[in-house]
Amino acid sequence: MPLPDYHGGSIVNLMASLVEGLGGGATNYAPLRLLPPGEVGAARQVLLLVIDGLGHDILTGSGAGGVLERHMRGSMTSVFPPTTASAITTYLTAEAPQQHGLTGWHMYFRELGDVLAVLPFRPRHGGPPLGAAGMDVGAFFGHTSVFDRLPPESVAIAPDHIIESDFNRAHTGSARRVPFNGLESFCDAIRTSLTTAAAGRRFVYAYWPELDRLAHEHGVASPEAVAHLAALESAIGKLLLQLTGTDTLVVISADHGFIDTAPESTIDLADHPVLSDCLQLPLCGERRFAYCYVRPGAEDDFEAYVREMLAGRARLLESEALIEEGWFGLGEPHPRLRDRIGHYALAMEGNWTIRDYLYGERHYDLVGVHGGISERELTVPLVVVEV
Repeated sequence: MPLPDYHGGSIVNLMASLVEGLGGGATNYAPLRLLPPGEVGAARQVLLLVIDGLGHDILTGSGAGGVLERHMRGSMTSVFPPTTASAITTYLTAEAPQQHGLTGWHMYFRELGDVLAVLPFRPRHGGPPLGAAGMDVGAFFGHTSVFDRLPPESVAIAPDHIIESDFNRAHTGSARRVPFNGLESFCDAIRTSLTTAAAGRRFVYAYWPELDRLAHEHGVASPEAVAHLAALESAIGKLLLQLTGTDTLVVISADHGFIDTAPESTIDLADHPVLSDCLQLPLCGERRFAYCYVRPGAEDDFEAYVREMLAGRARLLESEALIEEGWFGLGEPHPRLRDRIGHYALAMEGNWTIRDYLYGERHYDLVGVHGGISERELTVPLVVVEV
């Protein structure tokens, strides 16, 4: 199974290069081999554009040879699991999940006694985000925003419907938050942030989510996703021309890749009552990599069922081994990390997924999925352009 290259080839190492190059000092991780801090430091401005879901194979497999592929320097790994909640937090903190402690879309927070959807920071069973109920979400996470480490002025650009979410406000720190609505607005926000402010060093982070949405809904190779990527590349090409002469280092990458699945490759926990009865909490993590909290005394039954009934579809892993083997990162783990990865993990093989539903929870299907152990999910491109 491929693991992230935390020693110099992952997105956490990219962030180490950016932070050090922008004057924020060394992080806990080595700089990225493909982008040394000195190259970052030579530019007056830096733009980090994160395209949600743009796997390396998506870019290189299109055959279009667009602006992103022409300027692609190579590939990196994401973090583990390769999913937005974990990887975007790495982009915003310069820490791997080993340190920031966010391990998937659904997470059990023992200190809250609940399973939450992390990015909206809302209980899985429903209700408002916890910030709306009065929680200081930033203090709860306790993360240091990458923007607060950097001497230059910083800007964070994100969709208008999430720019002021609990998660974003907790992780953008001192950055000036700029919303957008649509692709033209997105490019205008980037261009304005890099061309109309006073002279000086500047770091701009820009997040684009639409490719991820289309890949989830229609599939990564669907006409909808392919057409959108072409439109996005065209818009970025025009943006790069508009930024010519601004002494900006443009770095473009992603949080994860994708694979497509199918209904016949989906395991519904409701169809496996013996397995379900072994669990004391809902499945957490991702459909491609599920954390399982097993009732005391049910461990043998759980292991036997997975090995016999899910053979060839799910690989059984002990969660403690994930930390020992370095799946989430290097160094000292987050004090709550073990609480957040269950007793076992189910690493789904091939294009298999596993899911469960809480009472009253909306049922939905996904065509494109990520968060698992395949190279396609884990590998993202590194695009570097000097303008």
